[in-house]
Amino acid sequence: MATTINSVSQALLNTMNPTTASSTAPAAGSVAAMQNQFMTMLLTQMKNQDPLNPMDNAQVTSQMAQLSTVTGINQTNATLNSLVSSLNSSQSLQAVSLIGKSVVVPGNAVTLASGAGQFGANLASAATNVQAVIKDASGNVVDTMNLGAMPAGASAVNWDGTTSSGATAPDGQYTFALTAVNGSAPVTATALTVGLVNSVSNSATAGTQLNVANVGMVNFSDVQQIL
Repeated sequence: MATTINSVSQALLNTMNPTTASSTAPAAGSVAAMQNQFMTMLLTQMKNQDPLNPMDNAQVTSQMAQLSTVTGINQTNATLNSLVSSLNSSQSLQAVSLIGKSVVVPGNAVTLASGAGQFGANLASAATNVQAVIKDASGNVVDTMNLGAMPAGASAVNWDGTTSSGATAPDGQYTFALTAVNGSAPVTATALTVGLVNSVSNSATAGTQLNVANVGMVNFSDVQQIL
């Protein structure tokens, strides 16, 4: 009795796995390269299988499903990378528009000009009392402000330059430190400062950053408010 041998025509093999010099090899690690490698291995299996015990169709189907899954994951990653790139470009354009404007960012600097200074406090939860200690460039305490109860979130604080002794502090740069409590329990308080955006930079590692006067480089995502 004649034995039927499962085989794949050479024309089909040539179509699915071209080797002519005119074909362009896909980039290593790309989805196309992975597909080519998979098809090469699959066709090699089919060509070298035992004619009396050919490859199970379920195995072929399973391998094709695995290739489809890997291909889908790679395409999803490519789409996400494209979205990240678009987001970075959008952030850069938005950041450039901030040059010359004042922003509220994390920091402990306060500028006193014409008897007016402004800073802020960002509380993790509501506090029954918040205190701000203001120091000059030499580290000397200039004023201690009892701000009283404050809600959770960011709040603005104005300082008129009046010192603890009742004198008026000269215009210039000062720093401040916050302490907050809710009853006797401490509350996390993040100092916020107001500064002018002088320039914008963008890098693959740090992303979009703003150069804020008297603060330095801050991440675009750290901007709490635009004034």
